[in-house]
Amino acid sequence: MMKAQPSKRRTKNTPVISKGSQVEEYSSPETVATRKHQVFNDLHAHITVRAYYLYMERGRREGCAEQDWLDAEREILNRTFAV
Repeated sequence: MMKAQPSKRRTKNTPVISKGSQVEEYSSPETVATRKHQVFNDLHAHITVRAYYLYMERGRREGCAEQDWLDAEREILNRTFAV
């Protein structure tokens, strides 16, 4: 009597995992939210510091806080997400 051989064909629901791929550990939604919050805080902190330096470089000019912030934001975001 012959034993049934398992099929070497993939079924629709069988995932394909390449040999070099790494398995990511499960992250709880709370952990992911915390990481996103940290990234936001870091980004906000970088922009804040750069805006302050722009303010200082421009001779502590009053009434230009929004422009300093926008310039700092543009610089930081272009540097952070440059391709």
